[in-house]
Amino acid sequence: MTNFWRDRPTFVTGATGLVGGWLVQRLLYAEADVVCLVRDGVPQSELVRSGNHERVKMVRGDIQDQSLLERILGEYEIATVFHLAAQTIVPIANRNPLSTFESNIRGTWILLEACRRSPTFRQCVVASSDKAYGDHQVLPYDEMMPLQGRYPYDVSKSCADLIAQSYAATYGLPVAITRCGNFYGGGDLNWNRIVPGTIRAVLRGERPVIRSDGSLTRDYFYVEDGATAYMLLAEKLAENADLAGQAFNFSNEQPISVLSLVEHILELMNFDLQPIIQGNVVNEIRSQHLSAVKAYEHLGWYPMYTLDAGLAKTIEWYKDYLAIHNSA
Repeated sequence: MTNFWRDRPTFVTGATGLVGGWLVQRLLYAEADVVCLVRDGVPQSELVRSGNHERVKMVRGDIQDQSLLERILGEYEIATVFHLAAQTIVPIANRNPLSTFESNIRGTWILLEACRRSPTFRQCVVASSDKAYGDHQVLPYDEMMPLQGRYPYDVSKSCADLIAQSYAATYGLPVAITRCGNFYGGGDLNWNRIVPGTIRAVLRGERPVIRSDGSLTRDYFYVEDGATAYMLLAEKLAENADLAGQAFNFSNEQPISVLSLVEHILELMNFDLQPIIQGNVVNEIRSQHLSAVKAYEHLGWYPMYTLDAGLAKTIEWYKDYLAIHNSA
């Protein structure tokens, strides 16, 4: 921990999301002066559940409201920006591509334009995704591979990623990009996702449901590792202007199939339940996993949590959460 964040005016979009809640917690621990943009109230979010919403400045509004963003950056004299606000659910993107494009693509350029106009702005970290790469035959993905998303969610992340690169190349904007695998951890309330859905089913004594055929292979990346990676990248960007426009993969480099992950969770929870395999997923990439060599070599970053350690903390979070909410 350095003094970089002490009293630093820091703006977080998407603070009620999975990564946003844990990022805010770590920023507060580092004594940053945190401002959060929140569109919808989410009382079950980690931001609220932890009580951290009372320790930050909360602004209600939409990421597509440019005048609001310019007001926030100006009135709070924001130095560092973390852009996490996005529509992150793949099935929703398939059903409602327009809202996904508006949030993920338009929201990104509006925020970066506000940053460009702000005299106090110093650096921005934009959360992209491994999905920005689209489908490649060569694995693992590294940062030199082209961004070629095809399906709505993947396209939205490819576009937002390229827009961030464009602002760095054209205007010299100090913005860097994170590309991470599938986040998991306490605070994910999207129960259709495999980790929280499986844990909740097991705690209820129900068979977990796998929407795909179980063979999809992914990186699963613990949320607290993600939060520390975002902060480290912002610090390094402040030290080295050459990082502007660059993207970094963050991963444990341990790809696992959906079925194997579910079986592993069942083993950790000491339950013997047969998953229900629906096999009805469409418009999703079969296999994706990332090389994090660039982050190791250029940022000195390494994950703090193994898959087992991250899952153990996640399981305990949901045990506590569901015990409280089921008794209410």
